Amino acid sequence: MFFFETVRLANKTALVTGAGSGIGRAICHSLVAEGARPFVNDVVKERAEATARELGIDADGVLVADVAVSKRVERMFEAIESIDILVNNAGIADPAERWREGSATLRLSDADWTRMIAVHLHGTFYCTREALKRMVPKRAGSIVNISSTAALIGLPDAPHYAAAKAGILGFTRSVALEVAHLGIRVNAVAPGYARTPMTAGMSEELRRRSQARIPLGRWATPEEIAAAVLFLASDDASYVTGQCLSPSGGLVM
Repeated sequence: MFFFETVRLANKTALVTGAGSGIGRAICHSLVAEGARPFVNDVVKERAEATARELGIDADGVLVADVAVSKRVERMFEAIESIDILVNNAGIADPAERWREGSATLRLSDADWTRMIAVHLHGTFYCTREALKRMVPKRAGSIVNISSTAALIGLPDAPHYAAAKAGILGFTRSVALEVAHLGIRVNAVAPGYARTPMTAGMSEELRRRSQARIPLGRWATPEEIAAAVLFLASDDASYVTGQCLSPSGGLVM
């Protein structure tokens, strides 16, 4: 008996936003390992280029844009004639140390709130809209939106972050219902705590307290989150749409 190694995403074109570091970078690596041809987006050119070099992607595969700005997203997608997979990963977070005990909501400025919603929720919408313009005519595609356990259980230090991530879940389910009959699947991943540049500034005390709440007793690696995204992006999840998968070590059950 002979066994032939196959790749799940051969000849598939993918765009990963916020791919210059952390989870986005790991997602790119997982998609490429399965045969995908990726476009790497980040708001910082040097970060996107660094990921592209790791993957052996030329300059045409690097797309620098702030996903919170509609016109920049439109221009970014002009470089993409066809797309099979979109991963809406781009995001920001405030340092945990910024918030003292008490109500973070009382100290949030309009600018804090608006920027957080714009990057996460507006960015997911803008990129999804552009991707669907290319997926709908061919009646195929997979979209994976990165949410957070904050959307499921709240986050008292960052209500604007939790609200943005919760909005992504509602958007995911609505779009999934809208395009299912066209053969397009839309799902979400809601990671728990992961070791990324975004969480690198968290104090050891806060890290210890967060780990104590996790049944598996540790934070995730970016690669563990990427594995969940890869599953939903691939045909292994061909009968899965409108769902939220939460690789969180049991933090959410």
